[in-house]
Amino acid sequence: MMIDDQPVPRTMSPSGGSTDEDDPIEHAAIYARTSSSSQRFGYSIGEQVDRCAKQCEQMGWTITYVFTDEAESGRNTDRPKFQEMLDRARLGCFGVVVFWKLDRFCRSLVDLVKTEEQLNEWEVSLQSVTEYIDTTSPVGRFNFRNLASAAELESDLTSQRVRMGMHGLAKEHKWPNAMPPLGYEKTSDGKLRVLDDEASVVKTIFQLYLREKSMPRVAHLLNESGLKTKDGGEWCRPSVRKVLTNEIYTGTYRVADFEEHVEEYRILDDDLFASVVETRYRYQHQKGRMEKSRKKAKAKRILSEYQEWRNL
Repeated sequence: MMIDDQPVPRTMSPSGGSTDEDDPIEHAAIYARTSSSSQRFGYSIGEQVDRCAKQCEQMGWTITYVFTDEAESGRNTDRPKFQEMLDRARLGCFGVVVFWKLDRFCRSLVDLVKTEEQLNEWEVSLQSVTEYIDTTSPVGRFNFRNLASAAELESDLTSQRVRMGMHGLAKEHKWPNAMPPLGYEKTSDGKLRVLDDEASVVKTIFQLYLREKSMPRVAHLLNESGLKTKDGGEWCRPSVRKVLTNEIYTGTYRVADFEEHVEEYRILDDDLFASVVETRYRYQHQKGRMEKSRKKAKAKRILSEYQEWRNL
């Protein structure tokens, strides 16, 4: 057995405690967690491990690892030993993870379902000592699928609420996050206001692209001139592209499937934006033709060499 990667004597031997006779579960890992150092009996690491060990003994599973996270929140799965447990599971070090109680393993049902899906890919099951969460049996897997359906519904309802909230913001022409696009600032009422100095940079980017017809070249020129991105970083191809493809610069406000023209958000005239779009797509199309031509030439050369080698 290993406790947090430290070897301890093995005290249990496998006896085939599994629902699959052809591939019985032999090795188990225990996972235990406390959210604070002050937790007492019934929640302590030691008590959780003892309960899980008894469960493994009843099932005839050899305990090969015990992973413990002390004073770690269960709100997400970003816990050191939890992630180590996943790494060991991926390597096939055990066939089941046993935990005392669901809220010790995952507080979020969505996290539980996602973790189970990942473990299932690695042929690792889950079993709770105190609840009927057991993916080692057909009935247990059926019940878990019901939990998964509930989690999916929870996720869908949350997404729907978010979309409704975003749609409400959009109808008022408000920006949905804390970082507005280059050229704007977010006002106290959530709307956008054009910043003249940043708007000038936006215009420069569009004009440079029409001249250079290369996003990397535009990024290089911007960096050479000392101009920074919205967050104060260096320019690169993706950051230039992000500006060149943003229709809000023509006053087209599109958020959460809501679209409306907001003239006060305009920085560029329609002709300049349209010229950049035309140049960008024409250049991409030409590039695609060149690549296709090179591929055909390479294929023809390889075929010719093969025919020559076979004396055809």
